[in-house]
Amino acid sequence: MLAYILRRLLYAIPILIGVNLITFALFFVVNTPDDMARMQLGVKRVTPEAIEKWKAERGYDKPLFWNGPAGGSETLTKTIFFEKSARMFAGDFGRAEDGRDIGGEIVSRMGPSLAIALPTFVLGLFVTVSFALLLAFFRATALDFWGVVLCVAMMSISGLFYIIGGQFLISKIFRLVPISGYGGGLDAARFLILPVLIGVISGIGSSTRWYRTIFLEEIGKDYVRTARAKGLSETAVLFGHVLRNAMIPILTGVVVVIPLLFMGSLLTESFFGIPGLGSYTIDAINAQDFAVVRAMVFIGSVLYIVGLILTDISYTLVDPRIRFE
Repeated sequence: MLAYILRRLLYAIPILIGVNLITFALFFVVNTPDDMARMQLGVKRVTPEAIEKWKAERGYDKPLFWNGPAGGSETLTKTIFFEKSARMFAGDFGRAEDGRDIGGEIVSRMGPSLAIALPTFVLGLFVTVSFALLLAFFRATALDFWGVVLCVAMMSISGLFYIIGGQFLISKIFRLVPISGYGGGLDAARFLILPVLIGVISGIGSSTRWYRTIFLEEIGKDYVRTARAKGLSETAVLFGHVLRNAMIPILTGVVVVIPLLFMGSLLTESFFGIPGLGSYTIDAINAQDFAVVRAMVFIGSVLYIVGLILTDISYTLVDPRIRFE
């Protein structure tokens, strides 16, 4: 197992280097530092002197990959690529346009993001798997039919409708919870109830249909007919055999998402005013803060690779036939 993890981590290094190079090319080759300066200072009435000053203040006045006049090791280290991209491998994300440390901002905003994403993920998984098992248990009945109709209807509704409708109905009409904002400590709970509830409800349709399809596929297999022939009840077959064997395809889509919970939700955090990483990314895009956007892309890549490794490891927990050489 340890050898497999180490091998996967070694495979991840060239992937991260490739993502880093592509991101760097998009920000500094396709979109040059001069273009970035014009967007920040204003395309109209910007002077070459102002552009050079902006680049010098942010370290964008250096060569991209090779600084020949510097000599020695500084031919590589005194470049935009090393200072703005390569250092991210060491956890140095630099500073945002407002001068604040990006790494510190990520750490401080990770808590609010997890406060929403983790309950939404756990409750959503429990609700959708339970609902899918219920539909599979009563398959080919009126309950199954109308349950699928409900799922299709919920899938057809935009996520924005759930957010805006939930804020209007629960916060503005019934005044049960605040419409937006965030508080520290135990006071944060009343700000998190509505976004978590909306997150769970908005995901019921698509997830339930997917899990129901997996369960129905497992129910038609030979081992299920054998279990029934031995006299096991339908409940024992469903929970003791079908659910366990269906965990592999379920884990494929579930475990890989867990590390990405740290990234937060872009829409939810923006609409509810949660100071998490999702809203941080949106604010950076709106402010054209390229350093923050680059950092979030890199972190997202790292977390996605971690999720893939966790998915492979989780397979061994639900299927004893799977072994890593």
